[in-house]
Amino acid sequence: MKRNCLGLLAGLALVVAGAPAQAAQCTNMSALVVPGAEYQVANCFDDLSTTYLVAMGRTDASDWATLHSQRTRNPSGAVPGIQIDGYFPDSSTSNGTYGLNHDAQFVIRLPDHWNGKLVITGAPGIRKQYANDYLFSDWLIARGYAYASTDKGNNGTNFHRDGATPGDALVEWNNRVTELTLATKAVVQQRYGQPAAYTYITGISNGGYLTRHALENRPDLYDGGVDWEGAHWRPEGPNLFTFLPAALKHYPRYAATGDRAAYDAMIAAGFAPGSEFLWDYHYAVYWDLTQRTYREEMDPGYDGSIEAGIPFCASGTPYCDADYLYSARPQAVKDAVAKVALTGRIEKPMITLHGTLDTLLPIGPNSDAYVALIEQAKRSKLHRYYVVEGGNHVDQLYDEHPDKLRPIAPCHRAAFIALEKWVEGKGKKAEPPPSRFISRPGSGDLANECSL
Repeated sequence: MKRNCLGLLAGLALVVAGAPAQAAQCTNMSALVVPGAEYQVANCFDDLSTTYLVAMGRTDASDWATLHSQRTRNPSGAVPGIQIDGYFPDSSTSNGTYGLNHDAQFVIRLPDHWNGKLVITGAPGIRKQYANDYLFSDWLIARGYAYASTDKGNNGTNFHRDGATPGDALVEWNNRVTELTLATKAVVQQRYGQPAAYTYITGISNGGYLTRHALENRPDLYDGGVDWEGAHWRPEGPNLFTFLPAALKHYPRYAATGDRAAYDAMIAAGFAPGSEFLWDYHYAVYWDLTQRTYREEMDPGYDGSIEAGIPFCASGTPYCDADYLYSARPQAVKDAVAKVALTGRIEKPMITLHGTLDTLLPIGPNSDAYVALIEQAKRSKLHRYYVVEGGNHVDQLYDEHPDKLRPIAPCHRAAFIALEKWVEGKGKKAEPPPSRFISRPGSGDLANECSL
């Protein structure tokens, strides 16, 4: 294991806007050991915010820059403390951060001024451990939280190459979250001399799925969580493969001719009326890549010897994912999906947020369907569901469509505060508002204000 301590150097103070007002103390840093880690490096920083860490080369802006609105503000002021980067033993090598070429990488942040609590998260999509730095870490560490994030054990567009059998790559995601949670709890004990009084989990997209799965399967590790538009997985459906192929098949015809039948097929698949202005972008950036790579993970036999299908193929092309029919695929495919399926049987308080204009993971087959599972499992008392009018899958597109969209980030922050009060208040009066529809205001600072 390697450890290193970097204080604020005079030259670097000129690089980082606004020199920290207080130098880091980093007590006990040399004694910190991440249980189970194969490699770790600890740095003492005078500020753990992304602005400072970019200058120090200890975050990856390319991992998080496209997730938030440029109008989203994070707290000002330095947060001194310790950052530990490292990895757990793993055989896959898709994460090239720091030239390590090793998966199961993690980041742990331990502020000097700790509030006694811990937040765990996992990367959204196929991103790495720094993907939540701007949306989550900056805000949480400013509130005094210890924070940890994982790359989920595989990432990038070839994540499906990991694992021995279909579904294994996604199974590893959940295992890596558990691994990081246990290890970070131990590091918190080492750093502060006491355990975290409360441990929360949160995430966006695939990170929202991780939150759901963790509160169903490892509730002993957490006190609650906030699920931001998590992906839904059920072997009988709905799942990605029940709506993305429809988009690939019908959108090109709708785009070319305005064909009403193609439009109706898109709506029937789960895409929201009124989201049409987002379809072209999502077809080009998200739908095709997501369908092909995740289908390769769960159903590699569909396209024979071809790996992850044929990009942007027209319906009728052999092995084209636009013609993928999940219901007709062999039982083995459903069995692969079953490995990561959700049940709705959450055991700790959870808040779900989803936007009405989410055009990658449409609200109907993802969060509406999951809420129905929670109701069937008779866990509704542990759950709140806030539907955000105008919310899309990533806040970035608000900057291009400020008259139609609404960033979800401020609603996530409001939901997190509500979760804290719910869990820590332990009383009827501490419960958050009932599940509800959050209307899009006609004015105001939508990127930074939201009321539940």
